[in-house]
Amino acid sequence: MTTDLRALTPADWDAWYGKLELAFGGVAESAEERALWSDLTEHDRSLGVWDGDECVGTAGAFTFRLTVPGGASVPTAGVTMVSVASTHRRRGVLTSMMRRQLDDVRSWGEPLAALTASEPAIYGRFGYGIATQQLRAEIDTDRVRLSVPDGTDDVRLRLVKPDAEGVPEACEAVYAQHVAVRPGMLARRPGWERLPLLDPESDRKGSSPLQCVLAQRGDEVVGYARYFNKPDWDAAGPKGTIELRDLEALDPAAYAALWRHLFDIDLTSKVKVWNRPLDDAWQHLVSDSRRCDLAPRDSLHVRLVEVGAALEARTYQAPVDVVFEVEDSFCAWNEGRWRLSGDAKGASCARTTDTADLAVSVRDLGAAYLGGVSLASLAAAGRVRELRRGALAEASLGFASVVAPWLPHGF
Repeated sequence: MTTDLRALTPADWDAWYGKLELAFGGVAESAEERALWSDLTEHDRSLGVWDGDECVGTAGAFTFRLTVPGGASVPTAGVTMVSVASTHRRRGVLTSMMRRQLDDVRSWGEPLAALTASEPAIYGRFGYGIATQQLRAEIDTDRVRLSVPDGTDDVRLRLVKPDAEGVPEACEAVYAQHVAVRPGMLARRPGWERLPLLDPESDRKGSSPLQCVLAQRGDEVVGYARYFNKPDWDAAGPKGTIELRDLEALDPAAYAALWRHLFDIDLTSKVKVWNRPLDDAWQHLVSDSRRCDLAPRDSLHVRLVEVGAALEARTYQAPVDVVFEVEDSFCAWNEGRWRLSGDAKGASCARTTDTADLAVSVRDLGAAYLGGVSLASLAAAGRVRELRRGALAEASLGFASVVAPWLPHGF
């Protein structure tokens, strides 16, 4: 098979994106969605594989900054829009795109790549490890009650249109204050504030248009929640569902006030949550967690493109001084021994000839990188090998994060 792998041009975008839609089921997106992704696509960071005049493979890479433990915002390639035409499976199309993409990311000086996977089994062979999970829940608000902290009643709530003047900016300001606090969050570049407002009518499936409630103290916005209301009835009466899109707050009282609002909306008996942190605090406010139907799911897959630079970019909650023997068959420049020395103030990571303390693949380093997956847990699964007694406990404690890493939205 003779194919041409090349960077995307604006003129090719419609054909390229059409092939992506076809690979994901063939249902055309709304004009609103298409316009957003057209505007956000970075053509010089996107790839297409062409067989003659036909596009048979797609892959993109957004320019992101990802929060890592310690609060640093690290340049990261957000891998996205990956597809291979059904007629060109098992011919090396995906591997060729992943090869070119990781070479490009390295040349751009970005130590990390990250993605969300439609099929999680695909990307491990390219060195991506599952670094964050998202919490899903379906809360029975007829039976579950909230116990809220002092000061909750002092928070004023105001229903507004999500795109009303000043509202998106106020919500983005609250979001931005959380970015440096939790690993896995993305600093939103201009244009990305449109994503949480996306609300094509074709996607509602019986739900209301997107709704927004602001939490305020005086004139200051201290939190927000955006959600859909899906009404439903049976012979016994109303049983509507609130479907939460996103919620952020600057303090416990504002946070509790927003959750109480979601629980108390008339004619509803459920709150559905699709993407929240594993340690989300509402779990400590509810009266009965068994009636919340909690379920985790993989979210952000992380790839260390440059092992040394990536491990230096974060801090470590306990002192760590270990030598890793890193296996990376796809990016050979990472292979070999690396000495990591760090603590809560900073870190250094450089090549060494010293005896290795831990043996690990780059995939499993990616899984542990944001602090949500324990190196000790990976070792119990046989994925990390301890070569010096005590090194595993030292590294596991150092790599851990005080808060669970979390990706608040897809890309």
